[in-house]
Order: sequence, then C-alpha cells, then structure tokens
Amino acid sequence: MRLKKKRKRVKMQVKILFNSGSIEESLSIGWGVSFLIGDSVLFDTGEKGPSLLNNTKEMKIDLSLIQDVVISHDHWDHTGGLWDILKQRQDINVYACPGFSNEFKRKVESSNNHLVENRDFMEISKDIYVTGEIRGEYQGGDIFEQAVVVDGDKGLTVITGCAHPGIVKILDLVRKEFPARPFYAVFGGFHLMNQHPRNIHSIIDVFKDLGVKKAGPTHCSGTEAENVFREEYGNNFISTKIGEAVSI
Repeated sequence: MRLKKKRKRVKMQVKILFNSGSIEESLSIGWGVSFLIGDSVLFDTGEKGPSLLNNTKEMKIDLSLIQDVVISHDHWDHTGGLWDILKQRQDINVYACPGFSNEFKRKVESSNNHLVENRDFMEISKDIYVTGEIRGEYQGGDIFEQAVVVDGDKGLTVITGCAHPGIVKILDLVRKEFPARPFYAVFGGFHLMNQHPRNIHSIIDVFKDLGVKKAGPTHCSGTEAENVFREEYGNNFISTKIGEAVSI
C-alpha cells in the first residue's frame, strides 16, 4: 500500500508592528494592534498612520512585499494606519467584512487598491485564511469582525483584532473548518476588559480543552486577563510588544 505524503506546511513569523508597548523607545506606541504575517499579509493597522510607518521603518519592514491587508473590524484603532499604507501602495487586496461602513469601502475603492468583501471562510495566501464575517454585539448594536488563521508547521494559529463576537465563538468556528488540525497559538485582542476573573478562567479552560499551546491576550483584553493568562500559561504566554516576533 502506498503511503500518502505528509503535506508540507509553512514556517513563518508574525511581527508585532503596533500595540501599547514596545521593546525599543524608537518604536511608536498607541491604542490598537497591527501584525505582519510572513512578509506579505498585514492584519490591522493600529490607530495612526505616522506611528505605523515609523515602526515599519525602524523594524526595516519592506512595504513593497505586502500583497494583502486584512482589517478585523471597522474601528479607528484598527483602521487608522490603513490609509497611509494605501498611499504607499497600489494594487493590493484589502479584506473587509460586508458589514463595514460605506465610508470605509469608498475610501479603499478610491485608493487604487482592491476591496474584497468576504463573508465566508477563505484562503487568501498559502496556508493563511480569514474567517469571514462574524457578527457580535458592541454598545447595544451589531458589529462585524473577522480573524486570521494560519495553518502552520506547528498547528493552527489564530490572530484576533478585538474578538467582539467572543474569542470562544471564533475558536469554535475555526475548529469546524479544521477538525483534524491541532491548535498551536491564539493571540491578539480578546475583548475581556473588566471581565470577572471567574469568566477569564472559564475561557482559559476552553483554550486548554481545545489544546491551545500558547496564548497572548493583549489590547482590549485588559490587564486582568493578561495577568491571569500569564499565570496559567507561564512560559507559553505570548508577549506582543512592538518589535517582537512570534514563530508559528
């Protein structure tokens, strides 16, 4: 009987381009997040273009290699740096949820770049996926958000902007898409600010039941959640300061 060849998956790094803390004083901090996946996929853009561009310059990021920009949700602290990136580049794909504002869509379309409104789970680059639009609630209304999934050499890595629909809901969706693949890492905004420690521990229990090896809540996750995850995950806690990189 002929054995099937094991599929070779990518090895890559995710570089932290924007957050509220950094490893060097020359890097600009602020509210919001931005992650560079490999060399060509940018996920979220932080709150300000000049700050993001400063960090890409200081970190020697080649913006000409970026082919795809994924925006998690239509909030200023995730879209703020996008417009300066689009002034630097043309002909790149900007992945947005259909539920984003018309103003956001018009600005992308007028920048000589390509707006891609994705409602469903889809692969945008080799082994890099977007979840498609997931509905959540924010300040009494609907909010639409997507996350990025990398099916890497070590397993599945899920990167979130704010996880307004719920981090557990997002992970459940990913599990349905990849029932046989192990989780490796989950990091980004988990939207757990002001949550009771009991609720945070319940979410950690779900992470462990799913086999998530490494976790890194940041941004809107809140200090309490970061501390609890750090205590529970120990050496497997992921730090997400600007200038750091996560190997996946």
